[in-house]
Amino acid sequence: MLRAAVLALTVVSGFTGLAYEVTWQKYLAILLGAHSEATAAVLGLFLGGLSLGYWLFGALTRRLVVRGRALARPAPLLQVYGAVEAGIGVWCLLFPWLLFPAVRGASVWLPTGSGALAFGVDVALAAMLIVPPATLMGGTIPVLTQALARDLSDATRVHAQIYACNTAGAFAGTLATGFVLTPWLGLEGTLFAMGAVNLAVGASFALLGRRRRELVDLAAGDAPSLRAGVFAVYGSIALLVGFAMMVLQTVAIRVGGLAFGASEYTFTMVVAVFVLCIALGSFGVAALPRVGRAVLPAALWCLGLLFTALYFPLESSPYWAHRVRVVYRDIDAAFYPYYAAVFGSILFSIGPAVLFSGAVLPLLFHALRREVGDLGAQAGRLYSVNTLGSLLGALIGGYALLYWLDLHHVYRIALCAVALAAALATLHQLPQIRFAGAAVLLLGSLYAVDTLPAWRARYLAAGTFRERGVESWTYGGPGVLSERYQGGTISFYDDDPNTSVAVLDIGRSDQLTRSLIVNGKSDGNTRGDFSTMSLLALLPALFADRAEHAFVIGFGTGTSTGELSQLAETQSITVAEISTGVIAAAPLFDFANHGVSRNPKVRVVHSDAYRALQRADRHYDVIVSEPSNPWVAGVEMLYSREFLTEAHERLTPGGVFSQWFHVYETSPDAMDLVLKTYASVFDHVAVWSVNQADLVLLGFRNADRALDVGRLETRMERSDFRSALERSQIRDLATLLVHEAIPLGVLHAVKLDGPIHSLYHPRLSFEAGRGFFVGMPSALPFTGHGAAAEIGAENSLLVRYLARFDGAVPDQIWEEIASRACSRRLPDCRALAAAWSRAAPNSKNLAGLVATVTKNQGPMYLGRLR
Repeated sequence: MLRAAVLALTVVSGFTGLAYEVTWQKYLAILLGAHSEATAAVLGLFLGGLSLGYWLFGALTRRLVVRGRALARPAPLLQVYGAVEAGIGVWCLLFPWLLFPAVRGASVWLPTGSGALAFGVDVALAAMLIVPPATLMGGTIPVLTQALARDLSDATRVHAQIYACNTAGAFAGTLATGFVLTPWLGLEGTLFAMGAVNLAVGASFALLGRRRRELVDLAAGDAPSLRAGVFAVYGSIALLVGFAMMVLQTVAIRVGGLAFGASEYTFTMVVAVFVLCIALGSFGVAALPRVGRAVLPAALWCLGLLFTALYFPLESSPYWAHRVRVVYRDIDAAFYPYYAAVFGSILFSIGPAVLFSGAVLPLLFHALRREVGDLGAQAGRLYSVNTLGSLLGALIGGYALLYWLDLHHVYRIALCAVALAAALATLHQLPQIRFAGAAVLLLGSLYAVDTLPAWRARYLAAGTFRERGVESWTYGGPGVLSERYQGGTISFYDDDPNTSVAVLDIGRSDQLTRSLIVNGKSDGNTRGDFSTMSLLALLPALFADRAEHAFVIGFGTGTSTGELSQLAETQSITVAEISTGVIAAAPLFDFANHGVSRNPKVRVVHSDAYRALQRADRHYDVIVSEPSNPWVAGVEMLYSREFLTEAHERLTPGGVFSQWFHVYETSPDAMDLVLKTYASVFDHVAVWSVNQADLVLLGFRNADRALDVGRLETRMERSDFRSALERSQIRDLATLLVHEAIPLGVLHAVKLDGPIHSLYHPRLSFEAGRGFFVGMPSALPFTGHGAAAEIGAENSLLVRYLARFDGAVPDQIWEEIASRACSRRLPDCRALAAAWSRAAPNSKNLAGLVATVTKNQGPMYLGRLR
């Protein structure tokens, strides 16, 4: 009964531990940034704290047992562990309202400047936040293993059960945090809820510990004593396996993002499969009636063989992910069934291999358990070095190596680590095989890994997750991925620590169209996206008092930066780019962006935008934000209230901030969330539409000149602006103004339902992810009635421009603006055509426009004009 209660509480402890890990990572992204160095640092601190905790609590457990024997009474292990759980709970209750604000305040006020020193100071501050509770979490395995084992023969089973139950709880915590807790409770609510749970768990352990137990004397029986240096061997195996599994998990997450889309949901699914299978593998060891000496090496060789076999289908995972996707309708009700199928697919593909990794640590513990009365210490040391291996895997395999190597290279390094661990286990568990036999097995394995072919970039960058229906190639097999981009060539590919970047070329010489593909999704095209990227930069530059100093978030194809660089008044442009792969590919786009990579005005900073803005030493006249879609993990930070506030504060008094958002593959709730958050920060907001897919949100620090049509026209007449706008086929003021979708002041007059998107309550990535799954277009909120309509009529720049004609707008002007709106499928197409119809009902040009639009876009597009 006692054991069952403890194991049940261990499940709950594992649940809260995983919830803490995910929540802390999001908190520390606010402090350190969302770039790869920050992610690696956070994971390293957490794993380092765990490793330290395993070691310290292993030693503490041994001292408690020795002291209990000396006093001839049971060691108070459960009471001690109850205090540990309560300590974690108290820490996490204090974290959001005391600890984190204090550390963040210190980060801002410490005079560290910028660069490596500032980042190092912030990492040290982050360590103060998560190393203490992570160290406490390291007490679970060593303390409870010692507390529950009744004899030496029972120790392996008990240890495996504890490990399995704790990991099973972590599996449930992964799913709950990824799908429910974070979007529902936010970061603060999650920590408060889990902290309360930990306090209850701690109290429960304390009560269970008060039950008097007999002093258990763990006798070795007939088991041989450990030889000197044995722990070094098995500890090395634990280290290698920890390294390999962390690297393999990192690669699986990245490949999963390429296959299913790099969303929070994909990350959750992959991690959940790993955690569940580790738990199942440990349960398997607990169920074994007898553990022979060959079991450990067999498990390690099976681990290596299965992950080697996975090497080949992982390359074609985008195809198989598409096969899963087309089974489900593009409706919201299919969202959870689809992700259940995604979970099942990942479980089926990589689950068997991960099962064996879950068996390794309990089997290693079995090999080391012979040291009488030292079960807790042995477990602590074993898990400490295993976690140290995971730490090295996160820092080296999941971060450092990706600066020089691609994903398939890193995967093969992990396979080599598994082979080395298997050879060591074979040599020491099966001494009859001798050194020569183990060496042959190892060298043969390394040779086999070396002969594995490289993964094909065309397969990985296929981006099939955007195809929701059955295509002509759907059932053609994985080989169809080789023809995914017919007529195109991949001229560049790089897996960096943050992203997988490909450059796709279609056409040749002066007809060349070049696309930037990031994590399987196009993030810019030199032809199709030119107008969007150009207007994203030129609109704020036109409205700003001046455009001398600019800050651009995301390099992309360099179009926005290039257009700004051609303005005569622009003196400097700082570009924050998180991906080293995108930076490396930048020269390939020089032909389409005025040679930005060589322009002395331009300085590219490898950093996430939030941190770069926080550390900037100046204010900017123009800030341009062109992130990827917010369903992509990490991008939601750039739409948060905190980031927008930072951007607002970094503008000069006459500065303008512009941000891209999209109408396609989103939902009305996501649209309202973005617009409401934007309006909560900027008192003066206008929304411009580039085409039927792309929006430009403009935020003004000071709107005194925002309604001055004459000033706008004067700036447009400058040769540099005129040339830039003509490249987007905008030849005069009327053609430009037709792109204004929501005039200044209207958005604040519209009642937008729903909450605000904040870093402390990150709703957008989850809502945007659901919108992306359905894949339908959204629309701007209706502004045609009430106060919004009145403000819109007064502040519309196009209305102000047309007013100069005193009601006699020339037919040529009507044709120009209506044709522009309808050919670009702008929101005002019908309204402008109707206004033209009322002003000149007999216009032949109007009839021609109606006929053209009806032919190209269907008879329902314009509807009834009168």
